[in-house]
Amino acid sequence: MQKSVLILGASGRFGRNAADAFWNAGWSIRAFDRRRDDLNEAARGADVIVAAWNPAYPDWAAEMPGLHARIQDAARLSGAMVLIPGNVYVYGAQTPAPWREDTPHNATNPLGELRIGMEQSYRDSGVQTVILRAGDFIDTEASGNWLDRMMLPSLPRDKLTYPGQPDIPHAWAYLPDLTRAAAEIAGQKESLPGFTDVTFPGYTLTGFEMTDMLTAVTGRSIALRRMSWLPLSLASPVWPLGRSLLEMRYLWDTPHWLESDRFDELCPRFAATPPQEALARAAGPWLKPARRRCRHHSMRRSTQTTL
Repeated sequence: MQKSVLILGASGRFGRNAADAFWNAGWSIRAFDRRRDDLNEAARGADVIVAAWNPAYPDWAAEMPGLHARIQDAARLSGAMVLIPGNVYVYGAQTPAPWREDTPHNATNPLGELRIGMEQSYRDSGVQTVILRAGDFIDTEASGNWLDRMMLPSLPRDKLTYPGQPDIPHAWAYLPDLTRAAAEIAGQKESLPGFTDVTFPGYTLTGFEMTDMLTAVTGRSIALRRMSWLPLSLASPVWPLGRSLLEMRYLWDTPHWLESDRFDELCPRFAATPPQEALARAAGPWLKPARRRCRHHSMRRSTQTTL
């Protein structure tokens, strides 16, 4: 019998890629429409709910508890397992790497504490849950993440704008790989415990390594440029999102990478996309050649106008 997945946030970064991954794995896909659908009704008959709703940072405190309470209620009524794209915010700035499933959740900053509380609510809910935890996203198109909003727009000028220390490791996850793993793990629902925390190893890259890879895939000499945080600092008093971005700055100055024996157990034959290929895909929108005016066409049009 074909399994069914309800995707919340199907037009977002994780949700869009998850829809492709679950479809390719043979699942029946339901994309939730917030304007028209009732969550409890939409979840009826679903085997898995992908909880990819993600409010803006400034709205987390107000919206996150109620949002996930609704998801848990729908999962209880339907018997669905909930799969949540987790992040590394729960670990905190002082936690030494590698970060794994058994690494303590010691974050003390507001966004980190909110994520800790949200995950604990699932542990306490009785709803079967998988947290698939990953680093920063590498997407196949511009979708508002760090890479495409802050780092790659300078690529046409042969520069990679890097937000942190370029010589320390940073955790990344290529979304097609991450969501392919999500579908594979979700397919094991019947053998999973009530709560599963899985760390997705993804890529561990420094800023300098990313620059070298982009140089290789573009055939151009890409230089690393350090991003200035001053504009965010100046705007933060009147820009709530800016304050949240500053709060998470520590991740760019804290060496971290992800490891997981549990992931290897659940996905023993998983083959990751080479990071050069992932970066080439992500960089594609900034590498398209500028449209040039055809000289022959221009001359011909000029001649016709003169006549």
